[in-house]
Amino acid sequence: MAEPATPSGTPSDVVVLGGGSAGYATALRAAQLGLDVVLVESGKLGGTCLHNGCIPTKALLHAAELADGAREGARFGVRSTFDGVDMAGVNSYKDGVVAGLYKGLQGLVASRGITYVEGHGRLVGPDTVEVDGTRYTGRHVVLATGSYSRTLPGLEIGGRVVTSDQALGLDRVPSSVVVLGGGVIGVEFASVWRSFGADVQIVEALPHLVPNEDVSLSKSLERAFRKRGIQFSLGDRFAGVKETDSGVTVTLESGTTFDAELLLVAVGRGPRTADLGYEEQGVTLDRGFVVVDERLHTGVGNIWAAGDIVPGLQLAHRGFAQGIFLAEQIAGLEPTPLVESSIPRVTYCEPEVASVGLTEADARTTFGDDAVETLEYNLAGNGKSKILGTSGFVKLVRRKDGPVVGVHMIGARVGELVGEGQLIVGWEAYPEDVAALVHAHPTQNEALGEAHLALAGKPLHAHN
Repeated sequence: MAEPATPSGTPSDVVVLGGGSAGYATALRAAQLGLDVVLVESGKLGGTCLHNGCIPTKALLHAAELADGAREGARFGVRSTFDGVDMAGVNSYKDGVVAGLYKGLQGLVASRGITYVEGHGRLVGPDTVEVDGTRYTGRHVVLATGSYSRTLPGLEIGGRVVTSDQALGLDRVPSSVVVLGGGVIGVEFASVWRSFGADVQIVEALPHLVPNEDVSLSKSLERAFRKRGIQFSLGDRFAGVKETDSGVTVTLESGTTFDAELLLVAVGRGPRTADLGYEEQGVTLDRGFVVVDERLHTGVGNIWAAGDIVPGLQLAHRGFAQGIFLAEQIAGLEPTPLVESSIPRVTYCEPEVASVGLTEADARTTFGDDAVETLEYNLAGNGKSKILGTSGFVKLVRRKDGPVVGVHMIGARVGELVGEGQLIVGWEAYPEDVAALVHAHPTQNEALGEAHLALAGKPLHAHN
C-alpha cells in the first residue's frame, strides 16, 4: 500500500472522494494505468449499489421469481406449491451475495496498491481532501460522493414510513404496502412484495409508471401489473400520511385515501453534495448536482466529478463508465466522452423493462415526426419466450432510411438482451446490418433479430 500523501509531502496523482461505483472504478483504472491513488470512503466500499441498491434489490427480485415459480408450477406440469416466505432466509441469502462481492472488491482495491482511507472526507482546497484531521493532496481530485434516498417536503421517514434503505432490512413480508413513486425503485419493490404475497398500491404523480421510458413500455407494464393484481394510481399527487395503530393512511390531493401496513417512499435519489466543501472551493452546484462539461470537469482547477452527483441517469454502470473515463482522461489517454442516450437502462420488475437510445417521442422531437419510423415485434412469435410463458415485445425506433436510434423491450429476462441493443444504437446500425446477423435458436435474443428483419422489410416469423 502506498503511504498517505499530505500537503507537506508528495501529492498523489489522484484523490478520489467516494468509494461507490464511480469512485472505485476511477481508483481501479487509475491504479491500473500506473497512477498513485488515494480513495476515501465514509461508509462501505462499493457504496449504495453494492450495499443498499442494485445488488440486494436484485437478490430480492430473484427470490420473488422463485416464489412465483413455486406458485405457478402446475402451469408447466410441475407439482409445486407456494407456502410462504422466510424473510430471515431471504435476507441471509441476500446478505451472503453482498458479503461475497464486498470481500472481492476489498481484495481488488488492496491488490492494486491503492491507499484506502476510511472516514468522512471533505474538500478543503482545490487539490486537497481532509479526513478526520488528516489531509490528502492530489494533482487531481475526483468527486464521487453518490446519492441518497429522497423524500418529499414535510414527509418524515420513520416508523411505518420507510425508504428503500429500511425496506431492504425488513424481517417480515408486510401484509400491505403503499409505494409512493412509480419509477424504477418503486416498481421493483412493488413487484417483489406482490410476489411475496403482499397487497400493493403504487401512487405516481405522473401519467404513467416508469415515466422515463417509452410510453408503449409504460402502458404494457401497467397492463402486466393489473394482471398481477398490483394496484396503481396515476396523475394524482401525494398530500399526506398519518400513522395509525395498525399502519398508515395515505391521502392524495384528489382526496383519495389508501390504508396499508407500510408506506415506501420511492421518489428518487438526490445528490450527496451538501456540506462537503464543494461550493466553498468554487464548484458550481445546480439543485445539488455538480455541474460538469462533457469531459466531467467542474471548471475548477483539476477537480472532476462522476456518478450520481452529475446530472443524468443515476445508474451504477454509468458511474463505472464515467470512472474509467476519468482515470483515462487524467492519465492523458484522451478517451471519447460518453453519450448519455447510449447507456442501457433496465428495470428488474416482472416483467422486466429494458431500453437504450431515444424513445419514440424523443426521436420525433429530435428529428421531426416525418423522419421517424417504429416497429414492434411481439414476443408471442418467439419460441423461447413461449417456453418461459412470458409476453411482451421489442420496439425499434429508427430514422427513416437511417440507423436505429432506440431499442425498447418488455418481458421476462429482456434485461439480458440490452447489451446487443447498446451495440446497435451506439454503432448506429441500420436494420439491414442487424438482420444479417445470425441469432441462436431458440433464444429470446432472436426477437431482436426478428424485429430488425421486419424493419428491413423481410420479416420471417412475423406478418407484414
